[in-house]
Amino acid sequence: MGEMNCDILIVGGGPIGMACAIAAKNAGLKAIVVEKGALANSLFNYPLYMTFFSTAERLEIGGIPFNCLAPKPGRQEALEYYRNIQRYFDLDMRLFEKVTSIQKSDHGFDVISDKSKYSAKNVIIATGFYDIPLYMGIPGENLPHVHHYFREAHEFAFQKVIVVGANNSSVDAALECWRKGADVTMIIRKSGINDRVKYWVKPDVENRIAEGSIKAYFDTCLTEIREDEVDIENADGKTTLHADFVLAMTGYQPNFEFLEKVGISLSDDPRLVPTHNPETMETNVPGMYLAGVVCGGMETHKWFIENSRVHADLIVQNILNNQI
Repeated sequence: MGEMNCDILIVGGGPIGMACAIAAKNAGLKAIVVEKGALANSLFNYPLYMTFFSTAERLEIGGIPFNCLAPKPGRQEALEYYRNIQRYFDLDMRLFEKVTSIQKSDHGFDVISDKSKYSAKNVIIATGFYDIPLYMGIPGENLPHVHHYFREAHEFAFQKVIVVGANNSSVDAALECWRKGADVTMIIRKSGINDRVKYWVKPDVENRIAEGSIKAYFDTCLTEIREDEVDIENADGKTTLHADFVLAMTGYQPNFEFLEKVGISLSDDPRLVPTHNPETMETNVPGMYLAGVVCGGMETHKWFIENSRVHADLIVQNILNNQI
């Protein structure tokens, strides 16, 4: 396993990790991106027909225009755009390679993956938040017919489907499954659909619920999942519903175990915000930086591509300042 040297080792090959690599390249710094899956892996794992909340220009990186005919781009168009970014900038990206260890050293950091070893003066963690589902902690949550990710609706056509949650992922899944012929019931802890749901989708799901096409239990918790039924509980007591599939769209979280393993401290509150300087993005580990959604901890709605692209320039500028 040969050792490779670089100025910056970037963990995560999504849009923000790529933006950091572009900023480094423009500054004359050698950057290597290590990504455990495909290029833009989180986007790749989004639902097939997902539409972004952001317009195309807000997803742009590296100053390269994102041309899109529709008002809002979809997953396929975004993947095409980021593939073109890679072609244009020819970034040093190591795909399907997982970083397993980052240790401080005399020269900066020793970074070990399942394929290589790197010596890096600086490290940027841009790992996003989409890899680990937020579990409910109830019996039956890991049964085979329970899904924490939604790809497309065909599998659920003409089946009784329980959708848990009232955020964008839940609403998109409920509507798509219903349109493919599924019998959909939504289980929602709060009293309504989340206000952060895409503004053109929220009235759609609320109208489907109002007319009875999609059933919804508000102020209700799912308490147990069995092979073909679930238990729910609300002010009226406990109810058992038939369920062929359960789509537990309860959200996702950053890999906090990895962050702590590499030495980054987390805030002592439920938000678990990783320690970093918002002006430089440097963490409590000198020379190690955060970029993108991972900066928000459990506040996964705080950062998006459009408002965290600036992290790349903040980080690279700080690295350059430290070299002076």
